[in-house]
Amino acid sequence: MILFGIKNCDTVKKARKHLDNSSTPYQFHDFREAGLDEATLDGWLEKVEWQTLLNTRSTSWRQLSDEQKSDVDQEKAKALMLDNPTLVKRPVLDSGDRVTVGYKAADYDALVAAND
Repeated sequence: MILFGIKNCDTVKKARKHLDNSSTPYQFHDFREAGLDEATLDGWLEKVEWQTLLNTRSTSWRQLSDEQKSDVDQEKAKALMLDNPTLVKRPVLDSGDRVTVGYKAADYDALVAAND
């Protein structure tokens, strides 16, 4: 499993703590340090809707121009997320066959159980 996010995000910290406390092996991928590649994003978009991945409540979103925020479709959302990985709702937990966006303890418990 790979947990994607940024180190200083409180929700990512909760998710990491949850995985650590359940002794679940995972890798952490920091968007700020390692970026986000198109193949990874395409894989997520096959499993979740772009509207779920694009965080329109983030500081990064509010900093975009009105033109960038208008008429968003999947292709535009993808381009925005590739250019600004902090626009991705965090955290993203990728188990290979399943992608979970955001953090809910029950969802993480179910994913961990399914991967045991």
